[in-house]
Amino acid sequence: MLITFKSKAYPNVLMYQEHAQRILDLLDKDPERGVITAAEAPKAVQLLEHEIDESRRHQATDEVEQDVKAHAGDVEDTDHEPAEAVTFSTRAYPLLEMLRAARDQGSDILWGV
Repeated sequence: MLITFKSKAYPNVLMYQEHAQRILDLLDKDPERGVITAAEAPKAVQLLEHEIDESRRHQATDEVEQDVKAHAGDVEDTDHEPAEAVTFSTRAYPLLEMLRAARDQGSDILWGV
């Protein structure tokens, strides 16, 4: 399921719910419907920046590497680029930019409405 984050301060950001869940849990928000008010945005930026920094400090787990190998198979494939996992920081970046814009412009962020 897709979540569309909306704000007057930034273009819409679409994320799969499973990817947004970690961010919304961090902010104590419901994935079905919610709002991050302009007053909450500075704290949300701080929390998300910290979580991104933490995720960058840790390498991909063996579980992720096994998952990539399972999808790619054991056969060496020279015709395609090697499979790479998309990091949390890469997935979170568009929403972080939206949070920064909302903070700077005093706008709310809404989803599920």
